[in-house]
Amino acid sequence: MTDLFKRNFNLSADLAPPLVAILLCTYNGARFLAEQLDSLEAQTHQNWVVIASDDGSTDQTLEILQQYQAKWSTGKLTIRSGPEKDFCQNFLSLACDPEIRADYYAFCDQDDVWLPSKLVVALDNIATSQESGIPYCYCGRTYYFSERLKPYSMSPRFVFPLSFRNALVQSIAGGNTMVFNLAAKILLETVGVVEVPSHDWWAYQLIMGVQGHVFYDQEPHVLYRQHKSALIGRNDSFPAKIERIWMLIQGRFRGWNTQNIAALKQAKHLLTKEHQDCLILFEVLRGSRIKDRLRLMEVCGLYRQTRSGTLSLYLAALINKI
Repeated sequence: MTDLFKRNFNLSADLAPPLVAILLCTYNGARFLAEQLDSLEAQTHQNWVVIASDDGSTDQTLEILQQYQAKWSTGKLTIRSGPEKDFCQNFLSLACDPEIRADYYAFCDQDDVWLPSKLVVALDNIATSQESGIPYCYCGRTYYFSERLKPYSMSPRFVFPLSFRNALVQSIAGGNTMVFNLAAKILLETVGVVEVPSHDWWAYQLIMGVQGHVFYDQEPHVLYRQHKSALIGRNDSFPAKIERIWMLIQGRFRGWNTQNIAALKQAKHLLTKEHQDCLILFEVLRGSRIKDRLRLMEVCGLYRQTRSGTLSLYLAALINKI
């Protein structure tokens, strides 16, 4: 990367700590936003800026953002208007904006709390593992906490290999844990804003599809707050598992897959030949007769990160809800 490129895009100098652009999306998040902003301020790694995209809040969210903007140094917090569609489109509006340039990028939810080590751990991992010009994303587990930050448990432990065949049927980590390099950001920009169920699942699929790298940290560094207004909550409890089975039966999972396939087809020219073939096979599988679906499941090699998850995947194929 040339010095000219760094000057043009305001990137960090070689001897300075890398600059992280924190991509924060907000919508009526006044109850918890200040705690999240305080946790960003407490990061061990201090060379960061926040780009906050607000999706039309009607509470005190904007006032809180403006208070922190005035409190922090000039340029530390930028506030902009979101597309006012949904959380995924809001996050992608930031991730796909070529005007936002830094060394690394981190998705940030409005209602979590980051441990002080969050950024430094992620950056150490990326710096020692990434290859030049190859998309790389760090992600991991979270601590589940109540809205008053009473500890519940940790998100599930995943140990199976990360791959495109896994990414097609499972989102492994929340966007609130994701930190990614410039190559991954440019990849997202190249495809542009697409209609997908979630930005984090899409990032996992796309990076794996182009033979990039994703690292899943077994040690959590984010307090993932659980509350009634949360769009996506914990998935380790018995009620949550029952709810997901019901969503599968109702066809929600199939609808998500339909969206993801359409988006991946838009990016098909970027995928490796192996993953293009896998995508085609997955689409064929979904329109096949029951005996062919089960056979093609084996051929395609789809799997989830737990044995019970993979079993539910075969159930979805059996009842044509995949």
